[in-house]
Amino acid sequence: MANRKNDGYLSARESRRISRENRRITNAYEKQRKRRNVPEAEYTTAMRDPNNAVEFDNLHTYFFTDAGTVKAVDGVSFDVPIGKTVGVVGESGCGKSVTSLSLMQLLQRPQGQVVDGAIRLNLGDKAYDVTKTPNEILQHLRGNTISMIFQEPMTALNPVFRIGEQINEVIALHDGEGKSEDEIRKRSIELLEMVGIANSEGVYMMYPHELSGGMRQRVVIAMALACNPRVIIADEPTTALDVTIQAQILDLLRQLKDRINSSIMFITHDLGVIAEMADYVVVMYAGRVVEKGTAEDIFYHPAHPYTIGLMASKPVVGKKIDKLYSIPGKVPNPINMPNYCYFKDRCEMQVAPCAGEYPCEIRLSDTHTVSCYRYYEGKDGEGNG
Repeated sequence: MANRKNDGYLSARESRRISRENRRITNAYEKQRKRRNVPEAEYTTAMRDPNNAVEFDNLHTYFFTDAGTVKAVDGVSFDVPIGKTVGVVGESGCGKSVTSLSLMQLLQRPQGQVVDGAIRLNLGDKAYDVTKTPNEILQHLRGNTISMIFQEPMTALNPVFRIGEQINEVIALHDGEGKSEDEIRKRSIELLEMVGIANSEGVYMMYPHELSGGMRQRVVIAMALACNPRVIIADEPTTALDVTIQAQILDLLRQLKDRINSSIMFITHDLGVIAEMADYVVVMYAGRVVEKGTAEDIFYHPAHPYTIGLMASKPVVGKKIDKLYSIPGKVPNPINMPNYCYFKDRCEMQVAPCAGEYPCEIRLSDTHTVSCYRYYEGKDGEGNG
């Protein structure tokens, strides 16, 4: 743990010591990742349930900064079933996007590293542990098997290339074997039509700045769906859009998911979007999963005080209130997390055992689990009744 002065700042000597230690740790991870000719047996695995497209199992993703180690994802476990939509919800900085970037292996390295756990990806005839898979294999998985709709379409698209060139590149790189330039162009225009762009040939020749936010988002979705991936990660795809366009994009994603039978991992702050889109919901707080269940479990029977607070802070149509509820306090420092429940200092429902170590996962039903001391009564150490 870093030694800080009373004002909260690190000394130059302490900062240099942390930097040296970080370089030693990250160099070891990078050396492991950059090995050549890794035998397939090292990264092949078996799915716990063959009906899942992805299984996150005790995932730990850390960022080694000069101020200390940020445990951005700290023991996250949940499943993404085949053909279903899993909504991941929580406030900014809770680890939603880092979880998805860990699946894509697009973390900002060498500072960002998966240090423990597994991400099992179902390929049908076999399964890979993404955290151990070499880069040359991942290059074929990204786009073909897993793809990502990024949060901000203006930064996801290259401003100096035409829309058509950018979609062509995705198809040529991942699905272009044996295809001529005309066939690739035809496929790109088909994709633009599939995402609801009427003037597809005209948009094909345009630059990103010539399109509206909704049109750019449709183009990004077209790029993500170019190779009919098994898993689509939608990282807040409607955040920058107005409500009307947002509804169109959600309808589009639902239709396309059913058409190509993909699974969607949907990351958002918007509980209304989650209620409309998700079959299952995962609630994250400070790098951990605090509650998960079906959409009905989470919306009609929220169990964790944080989930209850999120629901209470959501405006309701037809209900008049003077002031919208907000969860008190602030998230603890991610570099020096407490050794008790991370939500304890903000919780308005504390019970006597809350002073103990971080609570284990309690199973409330076959589909609903929560990490909270309020449900310990009558449970054993494993959280079973």
